[in-house]
Amino acid sequence: MEEQKVMDQLKTGMAGAVEHLKQELRGIRAGRANPAIIEIVSVEVYGSQMRIKELGTISTPEPRQLLITPFDVNNAGPISKAIEKANLGVRVALEGKLVRIFFPELDEARRKDLVKQVHEKKEKCKGAARNVRQDANKKIKDLKGSGVSEDDIKRLEKEIQQLTDKTCKEADDLSATKEKEIMTI
Repeated sequence: MEEQKVMDQLKTGMAGAVEHLKQELRGIRAGRANPAIIEIVSVEVYGSQMRIKELGTISTPEPRQLLITPFDVNNAGPISKAIEKANLGVRVALEGKLVRIFFPELDEARRKDLVKQVHEKKEKCKGAARNVRQDANKKIKDLKGSGVSEDDIKRLEKEIQQLTDKTCKEADDLSATKEKEIMTI
């Protein structure tokens, strides 16, 4: 029973690492307008911090442009300022009740820099997966004295390694897809 608890924690930790990587990769722009890049920006309105996606609709009228239509027109100014403050490498224009965001064309040097960021995030994900594996292996070894056989411990260690390998492969695949997206002109 204790073994199942360790394996469940392992699976949850591995899935969390991959999900975090997906979130991080969504925030890296690939030359075209992607609402995920600005959705997470926090804006100070109504005395609290709110995300842009909670304050208005985000549309993509052109490939390198986003348009935010705030639910409350008074929030257009604070949204514009929050995006500028986030330093996302975009140009923001406040047009009355709307906020228009322009994405510049990526040059080769910027593309390579973005690919480098993708690789760094991938390695962090793989490191997190290895840490989860290390914790699970330690917990499994601690079960040795509580009636779990040596064969079961070896089997569980093998399952843990297989899940770690699968998670690392998934991180590699996600980063390769993002790299291809960034390098495509």
